[in-house]
Amino acid sequence: MRFMVIVKATKDSEAGKMPSEEMLGAMAKFNEEMVKAGIMLDGAGLQSSAKGARIRFSGGTRSVVDGPFAETKELIAGYWIIQVKNKAEAIEWMKRCPAPMPGEESELEIRQVFEAADFGEAYTPELRERDSKLYSQGVEQA
Repeated sequence: MRFMVIVKATKDSEAGKMPSEEMLGAMAKFNEEMVKAGIMLDGAGLQSSAKGARIRFSGGTRSVVDGPFAETKELIAGYWIIQVKNKAEAIEWMKRCPAPMPGEESELEIRQVFEAADFGEAYTPELRERDSKLYSQGVEQA
């Protein structure tokens, strides 16, 4: 099972405060442990919402709203994609994570990623093949 682990933003992360050398080292060590265990597929920190944008969809209309965004507790400061046996294993791994925002209350959110089988018959063999080809092309271009 794949899970996205979301690092929730804080006032400091939204203000652009960079982590200390000590924090970067602790996170690097944690990431290395996950890589060695074969569970970490991806992960990154994100710039503050001031450098982002949102696209709102309403019927056929799309509108762009530039950051920053007001609700810090609803924002994401980083993420991991991990592959583990179940949610309990994801929780156990993330309980070992260094506090992502030292000196501030911080939070990780763990969400299971949909797999092809979750979509049932609506995800036809033709759609699966098309998506597989597109994914392969994207990986090759990266």
